[in-house]
Amino acid sequence: MKAKLFCASLLCSLVLACAGFMGSHKDDITVHEWGTFTSVQGGDGILLSWKPLQTSKLPGFVHNWTKPGLNLQAGGLFAFGKGSMMSLQRMETPVIYFYGKQEQTVDVTVQFPRGIITEWYPQVAEIGPSFVPRNSTLTSADRMIHQVGALTNVSLADYFGAKDVTNSMAHWANIQISPKASSRGASSELLTDASGSHYFAARATDSLLARTRSLSPTNSAYEYDKFLFYRGVGNFATPLKVTMPSEDHITLTNNDASALPHLFVITVSGQSGKFSHLASLAPHQSISVPFDKAASLLPMETFKKDLAKELASSLVAQGLFPKEAKAMVNTWKDSWLEEEGMRVLYILPRPWTDGTLPITIKPQPKELVRVMVGRAEIIPPDIQHNLAAKLLKAGQGDAQAGDEAQAALKKLGRFAEPAFYKALESISFTNMDNSRLQALLTKVKASD
Repeated sequence: MKAKLFCASLLCSLVLACAGFMGSHKDDITVHEWGTFTSVQGGDGILLSWKPLQTSKLPGFVHNWTKPGLNLQAGGLFAFGKGSMMSLQRMETPVIYFYGKQEQTVDVTVQFPRGIITEWYPQVAEIGPSFVPRNSTLTSADRMIHQVGALTNVSLADYFGAKDVTNSMAHWANIQISPKASSRGASSELLTDASGSHYFAARATDSLLARTRSLSPTNSAYEYDKFLFYRGVGNFATPLKVTMPSEDHITLTNNDASALPHLFVITVSGQSGKFSHLASLAPHQSISVPFDKAASLLPMETFKKDLAKELASSLVAQGLFPKEAKAMVNTWKDSWLEEEGMRVLYILPRPWTDGTLPITIKPQPKELVRVMVGRAEIIPPDIQHNLAAKLLKAGQGDAQAGDEAQAALKKLGRFAEPAFYKALESISFTNMDNSRLQALLTKVKASD
């Protein structure tokens, strides 16, 4: 009995010590976050479902639901395969930076109630929705403590073991933030990956290293980077609606109760591009912007340089540090500035971000900046109609039209599939072989 009481007392002391340690730090940290939400829509403003995970380019060390670690069971969320998931929104590359002058231990929880977090790094203490087997040792310790009447409302499994998570969230626990480790050149030891990705450019900042345990039952080594990273998908609308009532005008409508700052209407065509910059769009306001696809196109290098500069300035105006803004633009420059097509980039209101991605940081930072960019990828009516005409002929056996449709779809890159199905909406399938069209789309996707 004495041995049981001693063990219970020791375990209780460890719990209380951990709780006290986590709450003892001074609130001197600064936290900055940026990320993007990407959607696809036709010229009528209707959001299109697409497969945002199919072309994700991330390094192999990033955790996802095919290799989550932590002995997790995802409850079948991804049993159907990453490439088959359809959604309206891709939450791309939110990264959370830390700054401070002293060593800190920090906890961060991000909730995503209208979506699912699909990738993350470093390893989290909890990710959900998920289910985990119970740890028999901790369960036995809980039973022993409760039998002797100690801490009947406390579960050691909740403190030291993984537990079921019923809501959509990511929780990083006991993150060590160290200015000393950062200044010793530990950044040179950060993991790299030979594959191309939208990941590494985000490291080009003055942020501190964030280190946490991998929590592997066989080798609980440290995982660390200059930020916390996560991605996700969801089925909801962002505040901006874009319509093209005519070939020469585009209408931007703000459906939110807060203003949308810094909107960029962008067109990329071959080796040239153009953009227009609107400073703000008031709540529930619509504005018509003249649009001439062929007019005032700039050579690609000039276009990219000018747009990158204005984008970075807009991000700094919203609170990001200059290096963070540059890192964000560099992360997405091949997608924002080089991908063929038409898109609108804009900064999402902070209240919308906080409601879509509630975040809790302990201890509370002295400053929290969150800058999310919305990306509305547009399938203009002329592209939709031209594609529909080619698909109609291809479905009737016209081989040349099939080649032309395939070339048009390839130019749309990862947005080819939603454009394909949008075009099919206006086609009559009488006297047409739909299998030819599906085979055409399969060829396009196989060539990516």
